[in-house]
Amino acid sequence: MEDHLSPLFKALSHPIRRRILDILKDSPSTTGELNDHFPEVSRYAIMKHLTALQEGHLILSRKKGKYRVNYLNAVPLQEMHNRWVGKYMESAAASLLNLKEAAEQTGGKDNMKPSLQNKVFQIEQETLIHAPREQVYKALTEKVESWWEFRLSPEGKPSSLSLNPVPGGQFLEKWNEIDGAVWGTVYYVNAPEEIRIQGHLGMQGAVNSAYTYRLSEEDGVTALQLSHTASGLIEDDWEDSHRKGWEYLLGTLLKNYVEKS
Repeated sequence: MEDHLSPLFKALSHPIRRRILDILKDSPSTTGELNDHFPEVSRYAIMKHLTALQEGHLILSRKKGKYRVNYLNAVPLQEMHNRWVGKYMESAAASLLNLKEAAEQTGGKDNMKPSLQNKVFQIEQETLIHAPREQVYKALTEKVESWWEFRLSPEGKPSSLSLNPVPGGQFLEKWNEIDGAVWGTVYYVNAPEEIRIQGHLGMQGAVNSAYTYRLSEEDGVTALQLSHTASGLIEDDWEDSHRKGWEYLLGTLLKNYVEKS
């Protein structure tokens, strides 16, 4: 089970690769943009470093026009933390960012609201799960109630979750017979390889948000890729809170649920 972490440790062993991760944490970058940060390093060397990071599943590459854009994938770092650090600490679940709280936050004691800007964010992540693809897909859809921790229900009201994995199906939260919230609506299904859902995921107002799960399997290990894009009037902290939320949901909660089932 731990052999898959070897490429991760190898990828982190070089200072240039660690610096690349720091750069990608701030924003996605093309290979050329990354190369500009290292004038003393050849483009070929940067490409070799990127290959090592890809083998460690620390970055994902997506084609945009004639360029390829590199994105940080922090999920393996969370897994490493859980394996080597988290087991020696008290559970940090209560301190992790809650999507609902981040969306509804109105500021601190000064009552200053986060600024709204018309912008776009894109989150790309990959989680490796030691289970067949069909099992992971079923957990993502039919068993979502078993691992999806976040809720939109008013404080103190227990709720239940369901996801109907058919075109037009809803990812629905209910806290009584008539009250509830829609986390998303399914608009594309190719089970068990891909499912696309459109929904605000706790964000409010003039926001268009959609997320996609893509699943591939090799030697009994499923690679779950997440793509989440949002545009519109977006608060400053929403991208970071959703990135951390996805890392926790898929890289910790879903992964643990499936692998221990």
